[in-house]
Amino acid sequence: MITATNVSLSYGKRVLFKDVTIKFTPGNCYGLIGANGAGKSTFLKILSGEISPDKGDIGMGARERLAVLRQDQFAFDEETVFNTVIMGHKRLYDVMAEREAIYSKADFSEADGVRSAELEAEFAEMNGYEVESEAAVLLNGLGIPEELRHKKMKELEGGDKVRVLLAQALFGNPDVLLLDEPTNNLDLKSISWLEDFLYRFSNTVIVVSHDRHFLNQVCTHTADIDFGRIQVYVGNYDFWYHASQLTLKQKQNENRKVAEKAAELKEFIQRFSSNASKAKQATSRKKLLDKMTLEEMPVSSRKYPHIVFKPERPCGDIILEVSGLTKAIDGVKVLDNFHLIVRKGDKIAFVGGSSLARTTLFQILAGELKPDSGTFRWGVTITNAYFPKENGAYFDKEMTLIEWLGQYSPPTEGETFARGFLGRMLFSGEEAMKKTTVLSGGERVRCMLSRMMLTGANALILDEPTNHLDLESITALNDGLIAYSEVILFASHDHEFVATLANRIVEIAPRGVIDRVMTFDEYLESAEVAAERDELYHGHAEPSL
Repeated sequence: MITATNVSLSYGKRVLFKDVTIKFTPGNCYGLIGANGAGKSTFLKILSGEISPDKGDIGMGARERLAVLRQDQFAFDEETVFNTVIMGHKRLYDVMAEREAIYSKADFSEADGVRSAELEAEFAEMNGYEVESEAAVLLNGLGIPEELRHKKMKELEGGDKVRVLLAQALFGNPDVLLLDEPTNNLDLKSISWLEDFLYRFSNTVIVVSHDRHFLNQVCTHTADIDFGRIQVYVGNYDFWYHASQLTLKQKQNENRKVAEKAAELKEFIQRFSSNASKAKQATSRKKLLDKMTLEEMPVSSRKYPHIVFKPERPCGDIILEVSGLTKAIDGVKVLDNFHLIVRKGDKIAFVGGSSLARTTLFQILAGELKPDSGTFRWGVTITNAYFPKENGAYFDKEMTLIEWLGQYSPPTEGETFARGFLGRMLFSGEEAMKKTTVLSGGERVRCMLSRMMLTGANALILDEPTNHLDLESITALNDGLIAYSEVILFASHDHEFVATLANRIVEIAPRGVIDRVMTFDEYLESAEVAAERDELYHGHAEPSL
């Protein structure tokens, strides 16, 4: 169990938390949610003791241990993968190191014998004899192969380092577990394993994630940071969303009824206050009016951009035909004789073991890359718009957002149009004058989506569009694409995004392609697809989103 009592934190005039009192109890998993900048990661750092609040206290049970998913990928570069995992339980690691040092001595003294007995007792109490098997289970579940486990951390790629650090946080059955974006860099199989691990975990978990499906799968409670406070709802993310929307709507309806009644009273008072026969009634109504108050609606930090894609014309009969596309990158063939016919109404999710294959395909279809062989043809009625995974090249030149968007706006439109459009994408007022060179990742994504919306395209290509977005922007994008009537080709690691949007799945495997007209969840559950996937991936890495 971990508690926060009267915790407050401000940066200058900006109040993140004010007198927050909250208790996180064992057996529950709390999803900590809030808009970008609301203070989710900051609150985890307060709970872990990494930063101190302006006032208030953090408390834990006696002898309880807290574990944190570390964000510094270079902190353990000189350690082996195995040791890095064990270091998640510092006391256990220290006992192991001292125990090993004593047993390696050439002259084993009587004092060493006494000390080793003490260490053995403590080692056993902490389940030290199960260290190797527990670490192996964690690393295996998170996709770290055995051949990497005795390498130094600096020899691993960034994605594998993140997985090892997650294993470190999970190791040793901590009493309180703090996880900030634990699904980053995990494939579908590893995310599923983590969901199952946390479902069975009997202690306290507090997790920050932009993955709605993950939050729905693991969370028993939702802790919402808004209005400078934290309110806990029993239930997962979907339950919180519906409950909070219902509460907001009820308050709005109550205020509307009060306002309408107040208007009626004012009208009566104005009409009859000078009428002697009704003066008494007017006075009575004035007293009633004076007692009526509208409940002040606090300003939420949670904002949803207005994302709507409007095709200028519907797609014709021929949309896209791809024949025999082949492309090698750095000498490695990532597309090999790839074929595809896109039909009306297709919303195709591209999945598979290689994100490079998907990105390469999208770049070719968008005209940014030439294939080594093969052809593709867009129909004469088709206008496509492309969202690249890497968008830095679009923001190299320093200019204001108004100037940037003006490059893609209709020539008849000016600054007023750009300001209005940017305002709907959460760049209001002076934000519209922000320089392109200082934008955050999420702000760049909103700019790129604005650019796409202005094209009026009837075929959208989106490569990982949910990266860097907060939950509100992901929800708005998800809803906007569901409402879009024409063709979408996309890739995303967001399970909920794919499951609610795709009506066709194309999996690019090392030995071929699986193409099915079905939802993502149906695809994952299909025994026929599973058998075909096993054959196409035999001897290769498992598939991911």
